[in-house]
Amino acid sequence: MDRDLAQVEHVLGVDFHDAGLLRLSLTHSSYVNEHPQDAPASNERLEYLGDAFLGAVVARRLYLDHPEMSEGELTEARAFVVRGETLGAAAGELGLGEHLLLGQGEEQTGGRGKTNNLACAFEALVGAVYLDKGHEAAEAFVLRVLQPYIGAVGASQVAQDPKSLLQEMAQANGLGVPRYRVLSETGPGHDRTFTVEVVVADEALAQGSGRRKVEAEREAARSALTYVERASTGGANEPETAP
Repeated sequence: MDRDLAQVEHVLGVDFHDAGLLRLSLTHSSYVNEHPQDAPASNERLEYLGDAFLGAVVARRLYLDHPEMSEGELTEARAFVVRGETLGAAAGELGLGEHLLLGQGEEQTGGRGKTNNLACAFEALVGAVYLDKGHEAAEAFVLRVLQPYIGAVGASQVAQDPKSLLQEMAQANGLGVPRYRVLSETGPGHDRTFTVEVVVADEALAQGSGRRKVEAEREAARSALTYVERASTGGANEPETAP
C-alpha cells in the first residue's frame, strides 16, 4: 500500500519540517511489535500530547462561540467534539486509514477502518503538528478539520446528550440528579478504559465503558435511558450494561 508521506502532507495541507514525526503519528503499536527495527516506537506518546492539545483548543473555541452555554453544557459539547466517534470520522475523511502502519494481524482484522485506530492516529497527528509547526499552526489545523463538528454544536444538540436527557427525566420524576461513579480503570496510562456506573435515587441503573470518563458516563446514561424505557413498558428486569 502506498504510504507516500508527501501525499499525506498534501491531503492534510501541512508541510512537515520533520517527516519522521508524521510517520510516527501513523505508526500503530502492532507494527512496532512486528517491525521493531523499522519502527522502534508507536504513535502512543504523540496520541497523549495530541489528546491534551485537542481538548484545550476545542474548549476555548466553544467557550468563545457559545456564551449562552453553562459550564455543564460546555463540558458535554467538548465531549461530543473530541469523542472517539467524531475524531475517527474526521480521520476517515482525511483518509488516514490508508496510510496507517499496521501489523499483519491488525491489518487482517480491518484495523484501517477501526474507529479507535483512526481516532488515536488523529490525536497523534495533532501532536505531531504541534511539535513540528508550533501552537498556532496546530490550533489552525484542528479548527479547520473539526469545524464541521464544532459548528454543529448548539444548546439544542447538547440537550440531546444522554446524560442531559437522563438528568431531565430523573429530576422530572423527583429522583434528584444522577450520580456517576468509576468502577474500574484498565489498560496502560496512555490507553485507559474506564467503566462507570450511573446511580439514580440510590439505584444503580446501568454501566458504560469508554476511553475517557465522560464517554463512559454517556454510555452508562444511554443504557440507563434504555432500561427506564423498557421498564416503563414492562420489558426490563435487570439493569443495563453497555458493551
